[in-house]
Amino acid sequence: MLVAGFPAGSFAANCYVVAPAAGEECVIIDPGQDAEGGIEEILAEHRLRPVAVLLTHGHIDHIWSVAPVCGARDVPAFIHPDDRELLADPAKGLSLMTKQQLFGGLEFSEPDDVRELADGEPIRLAGLEFTVDHAPGHTRGSVLFRTQATGELAQLTSGVMFSGDVLFAGSIGRTDLPGGDHAAMLRSLADKCLPLPDDTAVLPGHGPQTTIGRERATNPFLADLAGGGVPGSGPNRGL
Repeated sequence: MLVAGFPAGSFAANCYVVAPAAGEECVIIDPGQDAEGGIEEILAEHRLRPVAVLLTHGHIDHIWSVAPVCGARDVPAFIHPDDRELLADPAKGLSLMTKQQLFGGLEFSEPDDVRELADGEPIRLAGLEFTVDHAPGHTRGSVLFRTQATGELAQLTSGVMFSGDVLFAGSIGRTDLPGGDHAAMLRSLADKCLPLPDDTAVLPGHGPQTTIGRERATNPFLADLAGGGVPGSGPNRGL
């Protein structure tokens, strides 16, 4: 299994390319601002052929380049229906100040082929199977993508979760933007993240990778959640 990623654009949102191995088909996860160049480098280096783009949620720092990336390769984009409207109008997911800073004449549109995700749905793409977990809180349509580790990666972890802006190393996604819901975020963390095995690798939308076990033991937002207590405090992340 091959997973390559890089922080894209001024938001440093992690964009990932996932494939069974070099020379195979692949999927692209969260092509953010100015992501096309980094994606092309990874595709060329590993001789990969994209078949789809997966979106963890609809915030602009994660979907900025989805239309050009899908258009250039004639591939579909997958997003939860609760965030679909953000593809054509990402300003709906931002604060007024952020809108004023970002959208000076910029226009966005949906890719030609958009397919909607459902909670618990298995998606088979590029020789891999991803499970979709609807995890609202950061946005109404936030999802997690989980897949079983294969090849050499399976010696290090039983599975990989692309967590978008739900779970980070030491933090969780912010819930103060339009569509955010702190209570829903805590339920998503308790129901969709904490039950996973400790060795599950977490590849977040920003910052370094981590594991469920590490976050269960050290993340102040998770430390008391499993026991039903009040989560700790700390800085939230995401756009």
